[in-house]
Amino acid sequence: MKLSRDLLAFQDRLGHAFAAPELLIRALTHPSVSSPSRQDNQRLEFLGDRVLGLVMATALLDTDRTATEGQLAPRFNALVRKETCADVAREIDLGSVLKLGRSEMMSGGRRKQALLGDAMEAVIAAIYKDADFEAAQAVILRLWGTRIGTVEEDARDPKTALQEYVQARRQPPPDYVQIARTGPDHEPVFTIAARLEDGTEEQATAGSKRLAEQAAAKALLAKLEQQS
Repeated sequence: MKLSRDLLAFQDRLGHAFAAPELLIRALTHPSVSSPSRQDNQRLEFLGDRVLGLVMATALLDTDRTATEGQLAPRFNALVRKETCADVAREIDLGSVLKLGRSEMMSGGRRKQALLGDAMEAVIAAIYKDADFEAAQAVILRLWGTRIGTVEEDARDPKTALQEYVQARRQPPPDYVQIARTGPDHEPVFTIAARLEDGTEEQATAGSKRLAEQAAAKALLAKLEQQS
């Protein structure tokens, strides 16, 4: 099986030449376009999540040999979460080669965080099955790059940090209030306010409520720390 020009270019960006190109094609095939003769990427996604987890757990242990399990766990979660996988996928323009059904294409599937994250995990599994663990590990470490060494900041959950900050000052926990929701149903944009009992607040906008809440919490915490 020969790869198209677009897939050859993607293979170069990925940094792995497939001996079995059908594995790459399967990894990029969303369930919306699968058929009895064309397997989708869901089983590969399942495997890729585990391969990524092992690579990251090993990398974190090697990077910081004195860290406790309590310190390592949030770093690990930050590195393997769907948002991080989607960010990596965007950096190598994975969305441009996703094989999607018409409905997913019309609804902006090539930009959807969940689809990109799932496909990135599937591609990792495809590399593992095409070669071996070491090949998948090499690609992951290169693509995740400096994220591994700088994950401490990303691992600090802003909502938890804000709650701990106000509780230490004997204040009630913050409220998260949806201010607005805009955009189409398939690609909504949320504006959330993180608000304290005294009315102090910060707002943030993101493509999901969770991300908007985290961004608002981070902004409010920064304001409080500056004021103190």
